[in-house]
Amino acid sequence: MTVLSLIILLPIVNALAILLGAPARKSALIAAWTQLALTLFAVFGYNRAAGGVQFESSWNVAAEWGMSLKLGADGLSLVMLLLTALVTVAAIHVTPRIEKREGLFYACVLLIDAGAAGAFASFDLFFFYAFHELALIPTFLLIGIWGHGQRHAAAWRITVYLAIGSIILLVGLAKLYLAQNVALLHGHRTFDMVVMAKTPGLIPAAAQGGIYIWLLVGFGVLISLVPFHSWAPGAYASAPTPAAMLHAGVLKKFGLYGLLRVAVPLLPEGAKQWAHLLLLLLVLNILYIGLVTIAQKRLDMMLGYSSVMHMGYVFLGIAAGNAVGLSGAAMLMLAHGLSIAALFAMAGYLRQSSPTLAFTDFGGIAKKAPFLGYAFGMAAFASIGLPGFANFASEIMVFFGAFGSTPRPGTLSFSAIQVAVICGLWGVVIGAVYMLRAYRQMFMGENSGTAQVAEPSCCFRWAIIILLVALLIGGVWPRSYLSFIQPSVEALIGK
Repeated sequence: MTVLSLIILLPIVNALAILLGAPARKSALIAAWTQLALTLFAVFGYNRAAGGVQFESSWNVAAEWGMSLKLGADGLSLVMLLLTALVTVAAIHVTPRIEKREGLFYACVLLIDAGAAGAFASFDLFFFYAFHELALIPTFLLIGIWGHGQRHAAAWRITVYLAIGSIILLVGLAKLYLAQNVALLHGHRTFDMVVMAKTPGLIPAAAQGGIYIWLLVGFGVLISLVPFHSWAPGAYASAPTPAAMLHAGVLKKFGLYGLLRVAVPLLPEGAKQWAHLLLLLLVLNILYIGLVTIAQKRLDMMLGYSSVMHMGYVFLGIAAGNAVGLSGAAMLMLAHGLSIAALFAMAGYLRQSSPTLAFTDFGGIAKKAPFLGYAFGMAAFASIGLPGFANFASEIMVFFGAFGSTPRPGTLSFSAIQVAVICGLWGVVIGAVYMLRAYRQMFMGENSGTAQVAEPSCCFRWAIIILLVALLIGGVWPRSYLSFIQPSVEALIGK
């Protein structure tokens, strides 16, 4: 049994143990910390000089179809597994006391963790999809049973949207499988993503456009690409803190990871056909959703819309299609996951003082809870891309990669993607406006509201510190993450 098998099985086994009567919180913490230790073992044990997929294991499921449970990890997978483990540890530590069905609550959290880890570690197309679906059911239960406000409506909305997106994605993956040129695979189709990526011309150019749009829409719904975004802000605002952290911070990255892992290497001609549509939608994600975010009066809704907005930057890096832009997009997935998880954790803590999380209910928090003020400020600065955090390094790479992806020597005109970059730069300004305004209203000045906020516990503080330290490492030393990400990205695009 490989380290990746243990990383996936550990939360599943502990979830079952909790449902059978094991101490819920203690078992969840043991699983989360052990998973983090195993993930760090894999990260430091990965041979970066050799590169490629390592820690491989495979179990045949349907050999005649080319289907097997194949686990492995390259640098990109490891970074996403590290994100999953870090956010899971933090999410369990910041969870307040659960008054009802505590065992089921923590079992759901661990199953989301297992589903995300399984998707990032799976190199079989079918199980890559199946592991993600495993995580959707507990997400629905967490929001519907332990959520806030209009939790039932939010739970059904996210379920309907993501179910439709999953069906569309399944059709796209089926079309991808059936379109394979079997002559290049000795007469047999395969679900093996490593084999598919290493087989040039596997998907005929004429078929790529039709497949790509199915994948773009399917993944786009899961990622909250405009106009398929309306499920996300309300769901995150209604979700209990761990669910918001895990879905916005980790599970939403499944769609982006899927585009990088599947669409980029296998459908380059399809990406070119739909490039202008993708650029239009990502600009709407940045500018339109950014303006909607400015209009929010509650912290949870502001963070929900902010999470949707920042997906536009990752799409911009994917649209660039070169090593710099794609590496920046992958690193931004990590950076955004860490920063939004920290922000949702602190929003969940503030909800205990004011269930509505309206800006007007707060004021001067930093005086009574200096750690909370300092930590929220750091997470907010990371979110808007302040230098010194991983978000800044990754966004710079996205902008440089996208702006230089279609050079036009000898002319002053701009290409479509360069116009999208210029629009994206205005999004940085918009992000600074809504985030700094919220920070000023809630944490600075006098306490003009009714909420009384005390300093969080030591356990809570260490959970936030873990996320912030990971962000600072990526900002001060970007190579710590890029040394894993960039070789994997270059292998995907054949460089």
